[in-house]
Amino acid sequence: MALFSRKTEEKKTVKAPKKAPAAKKEVAVKSIAVQAVSARDVSHVLRHARITEKATMHQGAGVYTFDINESATKNDVIAAIRALYKVTPRKVAVVTVPSKMRRNMRTGKTGVKRGGKKAYVYLKKGETITMA
Repeated sequence: MALFSRKTEEKKTVKAPKKAPAAKKEVAVKSIAVQAVSARDVSHVLRHARITEKATMHQGAGVYTFDINESATKNDVIAAIRALYKVTPRKVAVVTVPSKMRRNMRTGKTGVKRGGKKAYVYLKKGETITMA
């Protein structure tokens, strides 16, 4: 195989037979997609609850804070909260936590404190999540 060959392969075109029930295929694809979303494993989305002084103060107002996977989206967080805690959030805010440079006091060397993502989950009045 030459790297700089000028020869190109001819593409053979094959006509596919026309099928009338194309609409039925779309309906089947949509139903499969809905099943995939509902049956998807959401255990990897929420890492753990973020237990800090600020997060504890917000719990009284119905706002819960979680550390989440870096590839998770708002829709993933909503699905995970519904599946694990059986409540529907009214709002989810996802925040990226930046990584920070930290200096070791004993050796003087600098290191990196990893960032990540956290999610603020707002619940309706009267709904609660028990943190264990």
